Amino acid sequence: MRAAAVVALTEGLESVTLRRVAEDLGVRPGLISHYFPAAEDLVATAFGATVAAELDELLPPSEATPLERFRRFFGAAIGEKFDDVSRLWLNARHLSRYRPVLCAEVNRRQDDWHARLTAVIADGIATEQFNAADAGVAATRILVAMDGVSTYVNVGEIPPAAAAFAVTTAERELGLPIGTL
Repeated sequence: MRAAAVVALTEGLESVTLRRVAEDLGVRPGLISHYFPAAEDLVATAFGATVAAELDELLPPSEATPLERFRRFFGAAIGEKFDDVSRLWLNARHLSRYRPVLCAEVNRRQDDWHARLTAVIADGIATEQFNAADAGVAATRILVAMDGVSTYVNVGEIPPAAAAFAVTTAERELGLPIGTL
């Protein structure tokens, strides 16, 4: 799975094949197909594991306050460190139009992101750090802003104004003064 993830991150999900992963590992393709009978299963699993690790790194379960978690999230999410994963999301969303197994995994991982972000926002509302009418709606709007910013990753550097848009959207959705995050 890790070998498939490396191929996906560096060359795109289209390059993840049973034969390619077997070559990279120095084994026969039959060994890979024993664990992943269809290449689509390998592609979806590699995508899912990669973006789950991204979520756990960017928004881990934590004892930190919701505000601290958001500050850490934006400090880490906007920058080159996760550009390859942003490209992978774009790639997966495109291919999922034609690949049902990948589509199901993309939807599952989007739901994971939404649930985690909603939980942090709900915590912030409960502790009166955030002032949002609906944690789920706020999470959706923040994710849409982040996804919009990440589309720039394929055309070069993310413009500072675009990155700022995601942050100010989060501040607005959470009822925070501009500049808090």
